[in-house]
Amino acid sequence: MSEPGRTSPSTLREHRVPSDAPFLVCLCILGGVYVVLIAAMLLADVSFTTVDSFFASLRSEEIRYGIRLSLISCSLTALLSLWIAVPIGYLMSRYHFRGKAVVDALLDIPIVLPPLVIGLSLLILFRMPVGRFVERFIPVTYAVPGIILAQLMVACAFAVRTMRTSFDQISPRQEQVALTLGCSKSQAFWLVVLPQARRGILAAGTLAWARALGEFGPILIFCGATRLRTEVMPTTVFLELSVGNIEAAVAVSLLMVMAAAVVLLLVRVLGRAAPLEGTQI
Repeated sequence: MSEPGRTSPSTLREHRVPSDAPFLVCLCILGGVYVVLIAAMLLADVSFTTVDSFFASLRSEEIRYGIRLSLISCSLTALLSLWIAVPIGYLMSRYHFRGKAVVDALLDIPIVLPPLVIGLSLLILFRMPVGRFVERFIPVTYAVPGIILAQLMVACAFAVRTMRTSFDQISPRQEQVALTLGCSKSQAFWLVVLPQARRGILAAGTLAWARALGEFGPILIFCGATRLRTEVMPTTVFLELSVGNIEAAVAVSLLMVMAAAVVLLLVRVLGRAAPLEGTQI
């Protein structure tokens, strides 16, 4: 018979916490299947080609043009995305206004819409009077500016989300203190808020660059896939596959994988560097 106030061994056995090992094993199995599948796809690409065939494919004039145009267009798209994402992210983070929920939903449309729909919508837009007026001065449809526009329509939405999150993580208190010390709203933005958001700006730019690199659907519909004219890396893969040159398609795919991996690592490093340090008032 157990003493008063003491728990008997049988009671301890009844209330013993079960092991977490089965739960963790199930999580690892379910998540590991997807991770292994991604790794298997990448290994399959690597094993399909050799170093000699990889560099031989890159000596093609068409492929070099596609790589060059991709690097230029993605860089321009990233810069334009930042010019748009910084003010939109700041406004959506700091201000409350009527219809904000509608604007917020509109900003997410390029993320959730199928890329082909975005390309088709752009094509229809530039068949209307306003689009025809623009094309009197700048050729957009089936031209290089159209590639940048198609990339921008998707990549900028990701940059906007990144910048809004960055501004949400910055306390408005320092901005309010700057206002009480005589700064205008614009001065507080440039001197206090923007320096603290610099890592978010870098993360938004790299994310927009990586997203632009992988754009295919809008470019194919809006700009076509013309050799040595509107050919970027995704369309190069499509064109090489269409003629049965799988080795060249795999070579360009591996280049895209390597570029995307570098950019995503940068985003992870910049993301871990937050919260951001900045000017103290």
